[in-house]
Amino acid sequence: MNTKKLWIGFIIVMVGSFSVLGIFGYEIYLQKPPIPNKVISDSGEQLFIAQEIMDGQSVWQSIGGQEMGTVWGHGAYVAPDWSADWLHREAVFMLNVLAKEQDSSSYDNLSPERQAYLKALLQKDIRTNRYDESTQTLKISDLRAKAIKANAEYYKNLFTNGKEQEKERLAYAIPENTIKDEVSMQKMNAFFFWASWACVTERPNNDITYTSNWPGDDLVGNHPTGKHLFWTMFSIVVLLLGIGLLGFFYAKNQDNETGVEKYPENDPLINLQATPSMKATLKYFWIVAGLILLQVITGIVTAHFGVEGNSFYGLNLDTILPYTISRTWHVQLAIFWIATAWLATGLFIAPAVSGVEPKYQRLGVNVLFGALLIVVLGSMAGEWLGVMQKLGLVQNFYFGHSGYEYIDLGKFWQILLFGGLLIWLFLMIRALLPALKVKSESRNLLVLFTISSIAIAAFYGAALMIGRQTHLSIAEYWRWWVVHLWVEGFFEVFATTVIAFVLVKLGLLNIKRATIGSLIATIIYLLGGIIGTFHHLYFAGVPMSIIALGASFSALEVVPLVLMGFEAWHNYTLTKTTRWMLKYKWAIYSFIAVAVWNLVGAGVFGFLINPPLALYYMQGLNLTPVHAHTALFGVYGMLGIGLMLFSLRGMTIKEEWNEKILKYSFWCFQIGLILMVTISILPVGIKQTIASVDHGIWYARSMEFMQEPSMLTLRWLRIIGDTIFALGSVGLVYFVVGLKTGWSLKKN
Repeated sequence: MNTKKLWIGFIIVMVGSFSVLGIFGYEIYLQKPPIPNKVISDSGEQLFIAQEIMDGQSVWQSIGGQEMGTVWGHGAYVAPDWSADWLHREAVFMLNVLAKEQDSSSYDNLSPERQAYLKALLQKDIRTNRYDESTQTLKISDLRAKAIKANAEYYKNLFTNGKEQEKERLAYAIPENTIKDEVSMQKMNAFFFWASWACVTERPNNDITYTSNWPGDDLVGNHPTGKHLFWTMFSIVVLLLGIGLLGFFYAKNQDNETGVEKYPENDPLINLQATPSMKATLKYFWIVAGLILLQVITGIVTAHFGVEGNSFYGLNLDTILPYTISRTWHVQLAIFWIATAWLATGLFIAPAVSGVEPKYQRLGVNVLFGALLIVVLGSMAGEWLGVMQKLGLVQNFYFGHSGYEYIDLGKFWQILLFGGLLIWLFLMIRALLPALKVKSESRNLLVLFTISSIAIAAFYGAALMIGRQTHLSIAEYWRWWVVHLWVEGFFEVFATTVIAFVLVKLGLLNIKRATIGSLIATIIYLLGGIIGTFHHLYFAGVPMSIIALGASFSALEVVPLVLMGFEAWHNYTLTKTTRWMLKYKWAIYSFIAVAVWNLVGAGVFGFLINPPLALYYMQGLNLTPVHAHTALFGVYGMLGIGLMLFSLRGMTIKEEWNEKILKYSFWCFQIGLILMVTISILPVGIKQTIASVDHGIWYARSMEFMQEPSMLTLRWLRIIGDTIFALGSVGLVYFVVGLKTGWSLKKN
């Protein structure tokens, strides 16, 4: 196949896809839910002003934001979705007042006919859009104003020290006095009201709310529409069509040149001389191992908060390490150690590929290491200070907790991290430049590798587009540029090219096939992946066009994953080719695990929650962490471990490893992850989904449902998988440390 045509295809996909992303991003900006200058009742009472709503968003961010419950379905899973919870409480209050006024009874005691009549009155009140764009004023009924005040009192007691809400605080892992003063509480209530108002108020000249009728709640008339169903079915058709076309393409272009004519009799890397900068990456892998262990520990603590609320096996932790912090660190450490493993591998491979060690490269590697350590430790400390309310709102924005999942670190730390990535890019390009200047068969693959490196450094910069009081819909748009495009998009391209280089270096794949395969994979990944970013934004205050695009293109993301079984089998056969390949067995096995988890975690569990109708009921429930754990660790984590093992093998190429502990660690990771998901997180998510369909997300996330004995049992069962998984991390740390101390090496 002609590589020139593939490059043209790559350019078309990039330009076309990012044009769509930009055009419809502007559409989101134009059609986002308005923030009213004033919220007043029919009797003229002023409840909130715009600045209170925006400051309330900042207060919410300062206590952890998306790491304490969810808003519009995005965030953590122990506490409720505050937009759904607030909305349902408003509705129940208003219905009971109407029932008392008109029937002298509670709503629950009325006949179905009277209940239907009162629901119609309620829905007419709260679904009607009474926002006046000319005056930027929102009017609400006096009855709704009373409901807002009742909600405000309940939330104040919940987030401070109300005795009646003590049981809820325990169930939701919310420490007492999370909010320290009434002014901040009033502001956060204003934000919660606005977020729920967007969920139930119909767009002008439309019969669907700003959040496309999400969350489902029969009382307020929020139900999925025919458009949700249509785009769900359309996404399935696109998936089947894509699989068919890929199968045809694969059959048409398959040949016997998947590897090389003859595998090398001896290890091609046996004479590899690690340069000073390559050796300097060893400390990165030590940090990777340490961060894995720390991430597992914070994960265990985080999961346990779901059953004990404020303690860890009786040890009261929430006063010094609340759930919000443990989950923040758990998520952030995952990003840190995976990214560190990949970045270090890039720094190790670049001089090996070019055969040139640039001047002062080792110094640059060491400086970058120090910068990354400062970002990791500084951001974690800042997040703790922010959540513990020891920083003002402005200081929290810069040095504390951003409130947004996966980019939790404050803006100052984000800027430093972005700077560190630019330093890494500089070190990569200067090491690759000598090879890029040479016209050779590997040049195309090197160019693709360089492009993916540039994208990794550049696309984290999207996080810097979120300001201190950026509108939530716009903040979500840019956040998913980082989470989806940076992590799921260009890291995928980087991974593809790195693995291709590894196999070429080992003489297991010829350069032509590696180049063509990498370009084809990149085009397919990005064709669905770039515009597929929109599937995260279905209910984030965006127009229906975003749902249409997200559903259609995110289905294409799954298409290449159907061939993961072939990739897994091919990688497995590589371990049987020659005796010297046994040196790389566990690195290759990690690549096999990547292919398997790509199919299961990113493919099966990813598509499970991708279609609009499915996500309508599942967003914010435990089926999302099923996908997150199996894709983030199973795919990106195992790839990071595999790349780390390959790099460590290159540093100790003439040594024989004692691999028993490595074998133990690998299988602990796989078995632990399987059990964690299948006997705990998945069944919890399935039961929640059924509850969401039957009653609404407010109920599926409520204390009443989540504290049922069967749900508690399922969450306790997670300890089995978690323990096995944790033992795997201990084994990996033991092995990596042992390469330096000698206990991971065989004695001569």
